Amino acid sequence: MDIASSPAEPEENTQVADAAPPPHAPQVIHREDYLAPAWLVPEIALSFRLGVEETHVCSKLTVTRNPDGNGSDVLRLNGDQISPLVVKVDGRAARDWRMDGPDLLLELDGERHAIEIETLVQPVTNTQLMGLYASNGMLCTQCEAEGFRRITFFPDRPDVLSTYSVRMEGNKARFPILLSNGNCTARGEGAEGRHWAHWHDPWPKPSYLFALVAGNLVANTARFTTMSGRQVECNVWVRPGDENRTQHALDSLIAAMKWDEEAFGREYDLDLFNIVAVSDFNMGAMENKGLNIFNTRYVLAEPDTATDADYDAIESVVGHEYFHNWSGNRVTCRDWFQLSLKEGFTVLRDQLFSADMGSEAVKRIEDVRILRGGQFPEDSGPLAHPIRPDSYQEISNFYTSTVYNKGAEVIRMMRTMAGEERFRKGTDLYFERHDGEAATCEDFVRAIEDGTGLDLGRFRLWYSQAGTPRVAIAMRHEGDTAILTADQAVPATPGQAIKQPMPIPLRVALFDRETASHSGERLIVLDKASDTFRFEGCPRPPVLSVNRGFSAPVALEVERPDADLVFLAAHDDDPFARYEAMQSLIVRHLIRAVSAGLDETGLDKTGREAGRDAVRQACEAVLADEALEDLIRGELLILPTVAYLSEQLLVADPGALHQAREALKAWLGAELLDSFRALHDRASAVPFGRDAAARGARKCKAQSLVYIAAGDPAEGARRAFAQYRAADNMSDRQSALTVLCGLDVPEREEALADFHKRHEGNALVIDKWFSLQAGSFHPRVLDHIRTLAQHGDFTLSNPNRARALYMSAALNPKAFHDASGEGYAMIGEIVRRLDPINPQTAARFVPALGRWRRIEPDRARLMRAELEEIAALPTLSRDVREQVTKSLG
Repeated sequence: MDIASSPAEPEENTQVADAAPPPHAPQVIHREDYLAPAWLVPEIALSFRLGVEETHVCSKLTVTRNPDGNGSDVLRLNGDQISPLVVKVDGRAARDWRMDGPDLLLELDGERHAIEIETLVQPVTNTQLMGLYASNGMLCTQCEAEGFRRITFFPDRPDVLSTYSVRMEGNKARFPILLSNGNCTARGEGAEGRHWAHWHDPWPKPSYLFALVAGNLVANTARFTTMSGRQVECNVWVRPGDENRTQHALDSLIAAMKWDEEAFGREYDLDLFNIVAVSDFNMGAMENKGLNIFNTRYVLAEPDTATDADYDAIESVVGHEYFHNWSGNRVTCRDWFQLSLKEGFTVLRDQLFSADMGSEAVKRIEDVRILRGGQFPEDSGPLAHPIRPDSYQEISNFYTSTVYNKGAEVIRMMRTMAGEERFRKGTDLYFERHDGEAATCEDFVRAIEDGTGLDLGRFRLWYSQAGTPRVAIAMRHEGDTAILTADQAVPATPGQAIKQPMPIPLRVALFDRETASHSGERLIVLDKASDTFRFEGCPRPPVLSVNRGFSAPVALEVERPDADLVFLAAHDDDPFARYEAMQSLIVRHLIRAVSAGLDETGLDKTGREAGRDAVRQACEAVLADEALEDLIRGELLILPTVAYLSEQLLVADPGALHQAREALKAWLGAELLDSFRALHDRASAVPFGRDAAARGARKCKAQSLVYIAAGDPAEGARRAFAQYRAADNMSDRQSALTVLCGLDVPEREEALADFHKRHEGNALVIDKWFSLQAGSFHPRVLDHIRTLAQHGDFTLSNPNRARALYMSAALNPKAFHDASGEGYAMIGEIVRRLDPINPQTAARFVPALGRWRRIEPDRARLMRAELEEIAALPTLSRDVREQVTKSLG
């Protein structure tokens, strides 16, 4: 499952006491308490009489005693807000059953039984969007992690694998399309305008992978021939009228199927692969076997409504969910503590796929930006946890950046140390050993170890220790030898005060200052608290390029003068290292500026410039480098976010950081105004296309416009409005509107009104309209958010719309960290309002408030007060209560 993507912190704006304990202590699940199920369910047959208001469900379970279980005669069938209408054992009404809270318990003897249970569910009232629910008249399911128990009683755990047969019956006019997992084996007409379909999935799967969709849908269809010659029908199902916006998703699916065969040797195993786009969805997408259910934002695209970033996200998410067919479905998780087994591995697979489909360098920079923007703060806050957690109260809270993105980085490190060929041998061995099984993270590491020949004994610490390692590096020069000293420390995190050193692979190159070249890259592995590495053949003191390609997910502290960083920003042949040098220069300057108390011009009290010239020199080199691809140039010009800057400080003042960041942007815009004008003019002359050159031009056009508007707001407004009116694609239109949203000019309102009118009725584009305004750095952004909340198009019931407005606000340092505390109060109120409707979505807003310990005292007090007010509510969901309790500590 792909976690819902949130809007990134705005990059293109121009305006300059303990809480009371809960009444009932929640149950804590511990990994060490795992017990194999007493009973297995090798087969299940489901029958649905479909209705939006009421759906009748009949389940027939074949249950067998588990030889590896504990021998208990009790069969526990999980339920959630459902009641049994009928319970039968071996064809007779069961007498020996009882309820234990939400669960149904049966006493069974012998080795094998047939269980029949009937339930009734109300999809239309299911606002949690878990289990079976209604979305604009369509029925669909979301069962990961524990949604199946909201449909019928079942041992709802990932280590119970079953083959599923599903019969669906409903009104043909209302539900003309009936879909489920696997292959459709029969369909027919019924009485009174009804029809039915029978689906069978031959591959055993856990209940979290069950899926059902019924509604009025049309498909864009293509066929794919697998490497063994089988024909697979691929369908992307959407509401009538949306089919013309599905070609990119369908093309991405075909590309992913081909790539997985070539890169990992994985062939698809059914006759059908269906994707369905749903407008009401908590997450990004779900990998249900053969029937992937997607948030519409990761399916629908055309140049007039989708940006280049939207196209990339669709390709990535389609790939991610398809790759789960093996890394998650054919081999699944033994328990939810092993979630990174499927998610971390599949994120790495989708990253490699996207890199091969586009620019490897840009993809790596984007992946690291996401990691630093979400996972690094998670690792240093109250919700820090290892990629394989030790305990949880609500599993939905562990669909985190740590499990997904850091999990991917940990597996990437194995690939880096082993090399691509040996890593492929390890993954082949993993799939061969565990196909059709529920596996563990240890099973994966052992397969990589055996397949590659690596000793990963100490590397396993990456699975059990939370926190981002901090690596301090210093280099000295003696004769013709460069001597590099590296020290590592893993900071304390909740429940883990003392950490052990972990193996950290670092790709290193030493550049000659005169020739701007190096003699080759070397991989060193820091596997102790401190170590020294010697590099011979350096007659002159070299320039150090380290952690190239971001070979390890660590925070680096490197002793390098500004001049070395300027050199690397201009000459490093590793694109990520070049980006890193730029970021390091900017971060160093901004932290100095805030620490020294510089004024809004970026000068300290004595008028002395504080490192800005080094940043300017690096930017000039990037702007002047004709050999540099525009896709990379655009990335190098993006300033680090306030969230990332805050991570560099033990206690941060986000208001001061935001002011310093905006001051630097304005100064660079004014100093390099002619260069940014020239870049904007050149990029604007490139016609629209989906090729790398045109995409790069649009990225440079967007970034140059940001700096022009910061350095000369009047010219920025003129250019932005002209770009908006001339735009023939959403990327150019959105980047222009983003700049206008941050300016207090008449063109702002005119463009916003035009944008809304132009795209009225297109929910995904109207989401952008909300998000751009809530994420702007306009002086009255909080007023704008309050007004937008009353807009007729706003609703809290749709997760996309709620995130578009309020997650954009939570990620906006100007709005969220307003000194008045109004931003904190706004997010606190949304958590309280959303929790009764959709706890999963509500819980996603809590971590923003949970960062209070790392924020200056006045703001910290206000943030904590909001958390305490939330915690005081007596009816909080498990999702929110766990997040709030941990955040308050």
